[in-house]
Amino acid sequence: MDYQCSIASRGFPFGAGFEVDGLRSALIAALVIGLVNATLGVFLKIVTLPLTLVSLGLFLLVINALMLMFASHFVRGFIVHGFVPAFWEPCCSRFWEW
Repeated sequence: MDYQCSIASRGFPFGAGFEVDGLRSALIAALVIGLVNATLGVFLKIVTLPLTLVSLGLFLLVINALMLMFASHFVRGFIVHGFVPAFWEPCCSRFWEW
């Protein structure tokens, strides 16, 4: 069974950006993304704090996109197609959570 998550299905016209092959890949990807954000993400956010302050927090979106792309290299069946979908995903998820 092949599931395909896309930003377009969430209401943004940026096209398909993510592929997830099954529930198992999705769960492993969530675990890896959480571990990467808890370790490497915290380090990067501390190191880039001056740049984050200058950009009024917008650089955090770049860091989150890099964390998604980094995590996709470790999980078979979880593919991020480029920087733009990875960049817009946190924006979309924050909007829908609000």
